[in-house]
Amino acid sequence: MVSTTVALGATVAVVLAFSAVGLLAARGRVRSIEDFISARDSADRGTLTATLVASSMGVWILFSPAEAGAAFGGLPAILGYALGSAIPFLLFIPVGLRIRKLLPEGHSLTEFAYARFGPVMYGFILAISVFYMFVFLAAEMTGIAGALSLVAGVPLWTTSLLIGGFVLVYTVYGGLVASIVTDTVQTLVILPLLAVGFGGALLALGGPGEIHASATAADAALLDLGFRPGLEFGVYVVFAILGANMLNQGVWQRVYAADGEATLRSGFGTAAVLVVPMVLLSGLFGVAAAALGLAGPDTASIAFFLVLQEAFPSWVILAVVVLAVLLVMSSADTMVNAIASVVTADLARLLDDPDQRTLWLGGRGLTVAVALGAIAIGSQGYSVLELFLTADLLAAAVFVPFLAGLYTRDLSGVGAVAASVAALAVGIAFFPLLRGPLALVPGLVESLPAPSFLYSFVGATGVAAAGTLVGTLVGSAGVDLDSLDRRIRSLDEPVADGGVEAPTDEETEVTDR
Repeated sequence: MVSTTVALGATVAVVLAFSAVGLLAARGRVRSIEDFISARDSADRGTLTATLVASSMGVWILFSPAEAGAAFGGLPAILGYALGSAIPFLLFIPVGLRIRKLLPEGHSLTEFAYARFGPVMYGFILAISVFYMFVFLAAEMTGIAGALSLVAGVPLWTTSLLIGGFVLVYTVYGGLVASIVTDTVQTLVILPLLAVGFGGALLALGGPGEIHASATAADAALLDLGFRPGLEFGVYVVFAILGANMLNQGVWQRVYAADGEATLRSGFGTAAVLVVPMVLLSGLFGVAAAALGLAGPDTASIAFFLVLQEAFPSWVILAVVVLAVLLVMSSADTMVNAIASVVTADLARLLDDPDQRTLWLGGRGLTVAVALGAIAIGSQGYSVLELFLTADLLAAAVFVPFLAGLYTRDLSGVGAVAASVAALAVGIAFFPLLRGPLALVPGLVESLPAPSFLYSFVGATGVAAAGTLVGTLVGSAGVDLDSLDRRIRSLDEPVADGGVEAPTDEETEVTDR
């Protein structure tokens, strides 16, 4: 085990170094709220790729894929996780181009939801998006706190407060500009560390042949591509990750940060390719842990670090601690800034003629409050994968009607909400992790179908898609999609009423004519 003093010293050094990078990068470059939350057209191809990889591949990749490999179905589960991590980036190429075409001056997904669907769907999307980002941040704090507690005995609250506090400092000061710059540097360090860590583990454990033999002897299903539980996990995790990323404000911000359409295509496409081996490598640590008898039902979530302790000396484990700190900072600053951008954009609409100072202080203050709540949850030691799956279910029920609004004129806000609510009801009915809270209602659990993650996620997405199709076929909203951007204003130019009103029927008719 690494000593607590050494681990804390390394953590402090890393967070100080990257906080300094973020603060210096943002100095003089954040001249307005627009710069703070959008960094519009500022990222070239390499920068966009790096910030997408770093912001999406948080410390969860050292926990969730390994837990999937050890406890949810071995190799097919890992492959599903890897593909599920890549598909959203590929889908965001056409979706991102559509977003930039319809909303060239936009800032957030909630702005689009309000302009396109009106206040009810907007409230639905706002709640789910912020909840997802909150859970993502809490899961990151949970992961890094658990890692340092395991390898160095650092108290959970110390790690969460230390890393979360420094991320807040440079992100609240520098916004998306600071996040993108630190992401770029972090990616250059993360990729080599992850590759070297996996290669070293292979050698220390006797090579691929030895690990394969151990896995086959321990449980041949771990390497069976046709293993049904693994295939089921691989299928539903694709839906889970896809829905979550479509409602991830951090990704929407990077759509606008790209300096052109070619950059968007290249950046998202390259990121999709890079994340596959990253998730696969991490997941294989879970298979190795199960093969070596290191991971049981209560320890599968820390399988990655159990293998490290088995295979490596303390100084190598310390290097992986640095990797974990970098991973959590790269994704945590994205979530903090994403929450800030949503809060700031919505404050501009909700408040009566807000000035710049009010938007700055209000947006940052509310963001700090949300982040502190996530840090507090991160110190409790919950399962990272379970935290993500709960938030993912909500997104899986909503993302299809939400994205459909980019392409169809006829789907109304009422139709989108109806499809989402029906999908959410189906998802919750099958969702295993919500059976405990649902038991508080007498007789409810007994009336529900058998729990199944597969039926929950696929059912929620399928019902949402069917509801969207029906709502589009029978609907007659007649929304002029080309006029959406006119309902979104620059945050540096407050209007008299403090926001943009949803279109009235009369305005829609005039626009259509």
